[in-house]
Amino acid sequence: MPTVDLLVLAGGRGARLGGRDKAALTVAGRPLLDRVLDAAPVLGGRVVVVGDTVVPDGVLRTLEDPSDGGPVAGIAAGLAALGAGAPWVAVVAVDQPGAAGALEALVGAVAEVGVDVDAISHEDAEGHRQWLLALYRREALEGALAGLGEARHTSVRRLVADLRWRTVAAGAEHVGDVDTWADAEGWERRLGSVTIAMDRPDLEE
Repeated sequence: MPTVDLLVLAGGRGARLGGRDKAALTVAGRPLLDRVLDAAPVLGGRVVVVGDTVVPDGVLRTLEDPSDGGPVAGIAAGLAALGAGAPWVAVVAVDQPGAAGALEALVGAVAEVGVDVDAISHEDAEGHRQWLLALYRREALEGALAGLGEARHTSVRRLVADLRWRTVAAGAEHVGDVDTWADAEGWERRLGSVTIAMDRPDLEE
């Protein structure tokens, strides 16, 4: 297996979750950040979390400066904190409970791609590419950032859409994020738990 660094974007606040810190949101008994970090042993590289959250020992943490600059600014800050490292970087938004399973499948595909591929991802059931659950060739991602100029408040699509992509079918069943309480409840069912309702502020008396 190749060595892949892991960059987790955990700085956002869930507006449709009552402003809840997504990194700390518990789904099926575990915080979302912990579920994403489950991928670290498979990836084998360094790990950085971009966000104002507590991280385990051995995990780097950083913030974009100034803060609240959006995911592209977070990617830039995370790459800077990692420094020189593995040739591939996994960029993952923290609100994806199945990220570890998806990333394991993507890492398995790295050995099959040539130098003409800059990035590897799944697509969801509607055919949307998963920009924030993807592996990027480090030099390609750094080049895209350098060509962008301004990272703050820039869309991820603008940053990476023109890279040379490879779509992987295996592991796509793990794709899916948590934007709403309905999403969280759906993941509870997928992961075999029904505890999320007890953590919802909109259900408190």
